[in-house]
Amino acid sequence: MRDPELDVARKAIDLILEAQWPYPAFAVDRHWMVAASHQALPELYAGVADGLLKQPINALRLSLHPEGLAPRISNLAEWRAHVLPRLRRQVDLTSDPVLADFLRELSADPVPGSPASDAPSAAREFAGVVFPLQIVVGGTALAFFTTITLFATPTDVTLSELAIESFFPAEVVRRLSR
Repeated sequence: MRDPELDVARKAIDLILEAQWPYPAFAVDRHWMVAASHQALPELYAGVADGLLKQPINALRLSLHPEGLAPRISNLAEWRAHVLPRLRRQVDLTSDPVLADFLRELSADPVPGSPASDAPSAAREFAGVVFPLQIVVGGTALAFFTTITLFATPTDVTLSELAIESFFPAEVVRRLSR
């Protein structure tokens, strides 16, 4: 029997993901497995190893693995330095052995050479406000900042462990800062 409360939550997640179109967004569980996505920018995944795109997809592994998006992330070292402490905090708070293994795995991945970005040093430009992901997609340098949406008062454990990550064009922040 399906829980009607979870059906409402699923509709809310779908609404958030669709409202984010055409920019990337996905919902992940506590182990960073993609639970839902609206599949924006399918060209983002061009060249990613097939094994990283098989279900269940792990969002952090997809982005940081040398056969994933990592070779196209222009600010990979900085992005890793931004993302891995977040994972480390999760491990420290939960003592989750799956997350601990995952942190060891991702920390051991080499940082390959990254293509030069056409984006004007967005990492320094937005320091203290947002941290951009700079990635080359189809020969074009893109910069995104992310937000994370959590359900404030979930009554279901599964729902409490979901996070929705939405990517917005970093140019928006650049315009607001002027």
